[in-house]
Amino acid sequence: MGNNASVQSNPASTLFQGRRASFPIHIVVVGCGLGGLSAAYCLAEAGHTVTILESASAIGEIGAGIQVSPNLTRLLIRWGLGDKLKQVTVKPEAITFRRWSTGETIAWTRWGESMDQEYGAPYYQIHRADFHRLVYELAELHPRVTIRTSSRVVAMDPSIPTLTLESGEVVQADLVIGADGVKSLTREYVVGGPDKPSPTGDAAYRAIIPTNLMLKDPDLRPLVETPEMVGWMGPGRHIMTYNIRAKREFNLVLCHPDDGSVESWTAEGSADKMRADFVCWEPRVKKLLALIPSTLNWKLMDRAPLSTWINKHGKLTLLGDSCHPMLPYRAQGSAMAVEDAAVLGNLFSRLSSPAQIALLLRAYESIRYDRATATQASSRLNQHIFHLPDGPEQEERDRQMRVAMEAALSEVGEQVRRRVHNTATVMSASADVARQKVGAPADANRDNANQWADKAKSRIQFGYDADAEAEKWWAEHGQKTIGVMARM
Repeated sequence: MGNNASVQSNPASTLFQGRRASFPIHIVVVGCGLGGLSAAYCLAEAGHTVTILESASAIGEIGAGIQVSPNLTRLLIRWGLGDKLKQVTVKPEAITFRRWSTGETIAWTRWGESMDQEYGAPYYQIHRADFHRLVYELAELHPRVTIRTSSRVVAMDPSIPTLTLESGEVVQADLVIGADGVKSLTREYVVGGPDKPSPTGDAAYRAIIPTNLMLKDPDLRPLVETPEMVGWMGPGRHIMTYNIRAKREFNLVLCHPDDGSVESWTAEGSADKMRADFVCWEPRVKKLLALIPSTLNWKLMDRAPLSTWINKHGKLTLLGDSCHPMLPYRAQGSAMAVEDAAVLGNLFSRLSSPAQIALLLRAYESIRYDRATATQASSRLNQHIFHLPDGPEQEERDRQMRVAMEAALSEVGEQVRRRVHNTATVMSASADVARQKVGAPADANRDNANQWADKAKSRIQFGYDADAEAEKWWAEHGQKTIGVMARM
């Protein structure tokens, strides 16, 4: 508790163990999203001068709700954002999955305080704009960071490196970080040309409902009063919902077969078409959709893992969606980008010679590549799991999820069990199953269709500490290879 307080009051005193690069350089970050801002902050904290080039003329409020899992919140708390996060987030008590047509609860996994206890950091839900603002302020207020808007990069020479802006200005740097998202220009200078995405076949409606409207309806009120991440799974479609902004707003993401949407966070969709796409779903879903006057519709595209994230000249690397874009089915896109940033900052806090730049980039890639690639695969797997057509495979999925649910419910009180099951009859039968599960090994749900119930997967995903991984790499590999250059 005392350590957290000291980190929040003066994060610079302990970040990277107080280490600053003895050979500071000028780094250009392309893109002012969550990953780019985080990279700028971490690299500036490591002692470097950082310029962010952003194509937009102003930084506005975009997007909707996103999830901030413990592997991400531990970093944000370390950066001094713990108290501010509490003011604008919601801590979900559980994740719940329901059947599309009946609303029957199929899966339930406890979150809440258990996340803090098991992984050392909380799980939050937040509006993307609130999250972006917090990280933007960290970067904007840092004395070694300059943020330039209306600075669209149209070309670069990665061998120098230089970046040419739309205005004709040429910006020179010692190192370039490409954090320019799924439509990345810098990515093309790593792969050697245009890199086309593959359609997933899905698009996602995004919408927000003021919760004061939901509180008026007895069927919808529990979705606000008991904050959980609640999903409905159906043939070819699924819905994920949760509270944001201290339960003042309710976020919805509705994945559906793509029918001509565009790959953009800001593309308008048709609320009437959205309702038609889910017309046969259970009554609570219909009530929620009736409260939505407008929606965004986002085409979900996929990109295969790259063979490398680094340009051959060793002065350009990629970060976040520019190198490993995440589908939203695992809620890890922002987490992976910020983890990338933390590892980069940690490694470059050790820079003592220009000869180390390319070597530290290779270290960054070696630390991050397998984890990011595995998380991409985990996200793709959920697309299949969530969208199974009704039939034998769907029934087996539901059976697996129910077994994991009963194991989880065996560890909570009767009141919670009744609320989850919603009927005394189902509760009675379920309690028998739960009792049979007591004493089962911790990994009994390994490879469960509900990936959040798989404790082994959750330990890998949520227990990860990006700074600890960078420190470990240095102790095991860097000290005896890159580190020797500092003594030469």
